[in-house]
Amino acid sequence: MKTPVYILGIESSCDDTSAAVICNAKVLSNVVANQEVHSKYGGVVPELASRAHQQNIVPVVQQALKQANITKEQLSAIAFTKGPGLMGSLLVGTSFAKSLALGLQIPLLDVNHMQAHILAHFIDDENSKNPTFPFICLTISGGHTQIVKVTDYFEMEILGETIDDAVGEAYDKSAKILGLPYPGGPLIDKYAQLGNEKAFQFTKPKVGDLEFSFSGLKTGILYFIQKQVRINPNFIEENLNDICASIQYTIAEILMDKLKKAVKITGIKQIAIAGGVSANSEIRKRLQLAETHFGWTTFVPKFEYTTDNAAMIAITGYLKYLDHNYATVNVTAKARLKVTE
Repeated sequence: MKTPVYILGIESSCDDTSAAVICNAKVLSNVVANQEVHSKYGGVVPELASRAHQQNIVPVVQQALKQANITKEQLSAIAFTKGPGLMGSLLVGTSFAKSLALGLQIPLLDVNHMQAHILAHFIDDENSKNPTFPFICLTISGGHTQIVKVTDYFEMEILGETIDDAVGEAYDKSAKILGLPYPGGPLIDKYAQLGNEKAFQFTKPKVGDLEFSFSGLKTGILYFIQKQVRINPNFIEENLNDICASIQYTIAEILMDKLKKAVKITGIKQIAIAGGVSANSEIRKRLQLAETHFGWTTFVPKFEYTTDNAAMIAITGYLKYLDHNYATVNVTAKARLKVTE
């Protein structure tokens, strides 16, 4: 019988405080405390985020241990997000994880947040299938848009990435232009399902084969809306569903075009998506259709493992733990960190 390895994962890279406990690769608990304070500012305020993490971290960790039905003394190691993210937020999680690991005299595991998004695909869940190496992962979030070739758990290569804004930002800025509250991405997705995706046309950016660019698209959407509102002040409310559907269609087209090119260049037909934007219904649908259309094998994570969560930190920590790849107590948080670092 396999000895149980209990890993506590702590995630505090942006505005969600999360703690999870896994036993081997199975998730026993995954607790997330969202911060409502940012919505009235239209974006995350770093200073407020780190203060909220300080208030949330102890109760969230306690809740995760309680739900997992274990005591902190049973933990084998503690994994935490080292970066990338907001420095103030990262520091809260880093200092807490260090102190707890020192107090319990157990190993400390530093996790790269972007690697964790990808490695969430290896959580042992009865309904999910795990990719085999090598596979391609499209990592899409508020801060990142990348195509990553994954050869092993910690062997990754960036094949292409955005040269300006990330896809999540394109969603949130478009939502802001339409007067929708923050975070706007999920709202665009919601209204898009009621609209006609061919109603309005937006230009796709012309960049390198596997590179992305979303700043031009955002500007195009802004100018289009401004022009239409001058003609008809009620244009947005009369056409909201169609506008959202057209924006969503354009973004999904851009992402799928790049994935097709990546498959053509590498010959790899195992495709995964990861990151907050992978919760988007249109992108998930397109990826699943690609299985029949192009003969790909696709991997779409469960909703709760797409946005920032500690289960993905715990599974990455677990893989590092098996490798005895521990961090020292001198480890420091890093606001900027590439997926390959």
